[in-house]
Amino acid sequence: MLLKPSLILAASALMFSVVAQADRLEDIQKQGYITVGTTGDYKPFSFYDGKQFSGYDIDVAKYFAAEMGVEVKFFQTTWKGLLEGLDDDKYDIAMGGITRRISRQMAAEQTQGYMTFGKCFLVAQGREASFDTLAEVNRPEVRVGVNIGGTNEKFADKFLNKATIVRFENNLDVPKAVVAGKVDVMVTETPEALYYQVINKKLDAVREDNPFTKSQFGYLIPDGEQRLLNTVNFMMDEMKLKGVDEALMKQNSLK
Repeated sequence: MLLKPSLILAASALMFSVVAQADRLEDIQKQGYITVGTTGDYKPFSFYDGKQFSGYDIDVAKYFAAEMGVEVKFFQTTWKGLLEGLDDDKYDIAMGGITRRISRQMAAEQTQGYMTFGKCFLVAQGREASFDTLAEVNRPEVRVGVNIGGTNEKFADKFLNKATIVRFENNLDVPKAVVAGKVDVMVTETPEALYYQVINKKLDAVREDNPFTKSQFGYLIPDGEQRLLNTVNFMMDEMKLKGVDEALMKQNSLK
């Protein structure tokens, strides 16, 4: 039986697309390095001082690269542009205190979670009792600082819509604004709040033991890159098994 020309063309196109489909894990191995997108403004997970990156997830990225036998290259991005950079192939994986959520799962691949945390507040020392409930913060006279494009902003827009929301491009500027009295409350997560409370005696974490929400951090991988996703999840399992994650957390003041 002879095949119609249209069927032959369709079959050829399908075969070509299968052959041409890139495998990112293979590309990483061939090029000899993995690219990591990170904001560099979320201590203690990702921080850029203008010269180099540091933090827990930066150390994890270096560990991943070493396990894969490649180098690592970091690409600074923003919370707002996190998924866009992934879609545009600017980096192979996004890391740096990224909350796992359904909207991100629908746009990319998310790894397993590696730390459970919750939304809480960061305030000036001595003001914890004034801002320890949503009702106390959700008032027009209360200035709430959030970073643009992240889950902190979404939380504030949903639960603190009566407050005066002050939005910052750089997450590092929000705790500074709390200290300077430019905002009353910073919406943050428990690890970040505890970190700032430890390194700056002028700041206090609020509801760190009883956060308003519960979530997990994870890493983002381009949509459809199943082999790379499986490999990263495997390396995360190995980190837990060997205690590498605990050591890196302690090294970065997370324990």
